[in-house]
Amino acid sequence: MDEEYDYESLGSNSTVLQNALAGAFAGIGEHCLMYPIDSIKTRMQVVSSTGQLSIPSQSATSLKRNLWRGVYSVIAGAGPAHALHFTTYEYCKELFDKKYVAAGAERDHWSHLLATGAAGACGTFMHDAFMTPFDVIKQRMQLRESTFRTVRECARTVYANEGLKAFYISFPTTLSMSMPFQSVQFATYEYFQSVLNSDNTYNPKTHMMAGGLAGAVAASVTTPLDVVKTLLQTRGTSTDPRIRECSGFFEASRIIGERYGYRGFFRGFRPRILANIPSTAISWSVYEYFKWFLSSDNNDTLAHHI
Repeated sequence: MDEEYDYESLGSNSTVLQNALAGAFAGIGEHCLMYPIDSIKTRMQVVSSTGQLSIPSQSATSLKRNLWRGVYSVIAGAGPAHALHFTTYEYCKELFDKKYVAAGAERDHWSHLLATGAAGACGTFMHDAFMTPFDVIKQRMQLRESTFRTVRECARTVYANEGLKAFYISFPTTLSMSMPFQSVQFATYEYFQSVLNSDNTYNPKTHMMAGGLAGAVAASVTTPLDVVKTLLQTRGTSTDPRIRECSGFFEASRIIGERYGYRGFFRGFRPRILANIPSTAISWSVYEYFKWFLSSDNNDTLAHHI
């Protein structure tokens, strides 16, 4: 008879190191597998001086190769960043649940979702603080006109030309996007888990379905902020003086609104959704698998049957 494992208990039974390893594997898998679509999304969001989207002709082989440019920046940053993300998430979720109960309130479904959303926001701050410089490098290398061959070359050039500020100018905007994105994603994931997996067992199919649905919802509501973030992170490559000197969120928003109208805030919407559905499904599936696999209770059970 197959053993069933309590899904809800995995977070408290697994160690910090196990959550970190599971998060690292999930992050690398999520970002790398969908990287070409993310490159297309970035190129669609870049604001030009004319307000037009120019697509230079490229051979199929050249296009495929260029769509992977910058992936090593993601590999270097995504593992540690997602390890911080999921470790902080698990710790804060358990902490907030305990404090809610300690305050004399009954732990119900909605209080658990609230704790999950808040924990997701805490995890997001830790993730973005580490990942933002790597994301800047990644997007610079994703551009069609990029001539950077290595991550190190790109980082050195950006630092030499624009200083340390260039790596973090989008950080406030990234947080303003990522916190609602991750809060919505984590809370939505938990909700769909409760609907699709009411037995609270390790179930790859429901983890994947819940993850994909959560990613679609979260990506839909945060696309405008993602467009602003892309402008800020790629401003140093623009030939437009106004874009190059863009100082922050509100100025970037004005530029987009003036040149494209409200539709400009949804540039790259389809590839963003297309990338986030499978990427969040992959991320949660990989995370839950490694959390289950690395769980000390699960390993003891497996050892007992061997």
